[in-house]
Amino acid sequence: MTLSSPSSSNAPSVAPPLDATPARALGEFIRAHRERLSPMAVGLPPGPRRRTPGLRREEVAQLCGVSPTWYTWIEQGRPVSASADALARIAVALQLSRAERAYLFELAAQRDPAEPDPAAQDAPASLLKSVELIDAPAYVLDRQWNALRWNAQAAALFVGWLDGERDRNLLSFTFTGAGAQSLIVDWETRARRLVAEFRADSIRHLNDAPTRALIDSLSSASDAFARFWASQDVGEREGGTREFNHPTRGRLVYDQITFKPAHREDLKLVMLVGV
Repeated sequence: MTLSSPSSSNAPSVAPPLDATPARALGEFIRAHRERLSPMAVGLPPGPRRRTPGLRREEVAQLCGVSPTWYTWIEQGRPVSASADALARIAVALQLSRAERAYLFELAAQRDPAEPDPAAQDAPASLLKSVELIDAPAYVLDRQWNALRWNAQAAALFVGWLDGERDRNLLSFTFTGAGAQSLIVDWETRARRLVAEFRADSIRHLNDAPTRALIDSLSSASDAFARFWASQDVGEREGGTREFNHPTRGRLVYDQITFKPAHREDLKLVMLVGV
């Protein structure tokens, strides 16, 4: 591992915003997860009173078998050279989940040595066509979580999103839609989870203009989105129970199932099966 030269003394004193550069985003992400991990969780004694939450940088460096200076620089967002092996050791030391580990490697523009080779087949046309064959609310999302196709059952369920002429973005509906908070049961928990899932999804195309525009727009329009996005939470898109307070049909409960086509993980087929 090599260290790059420190920044010039003539550099601006104001730090760039979060996610302004991949190196800064990587450092912020690692720091946030270091501060969440207790010494006891990794088998270290608590020691004397700590000034900051979580593990110390030196402790993580020791667990990873890397230089404390190198680890400090990577947290500070400096341009350092990080091998896939070093990143894997950081992921293990910080006890990252599978989604968090994938996010770490995407931020560092490295391929996770533990990641299997992607499948080669791609059939988006068949994916879109399949929506009409499903006898339950179903829809397909693109990489910015815009609905590309949905069936009549989905339009009837998602009042304010998939009915009529509206913005088809799921996040925009959730955070700025007039009826979203009344339609979605336990809105705050679900909204927070959606942002964590979108962070995991968007890392592969975070610098694409449509993705950046969506994040910036929602951060300006919704204090809740801005707060959840800044939390650095990352989560896999999960199934499970989804509950709605429909304006005409009352309380509705579904099990959500999400599928991704081979080699096109930026597309998702979502089904809601009634329970």
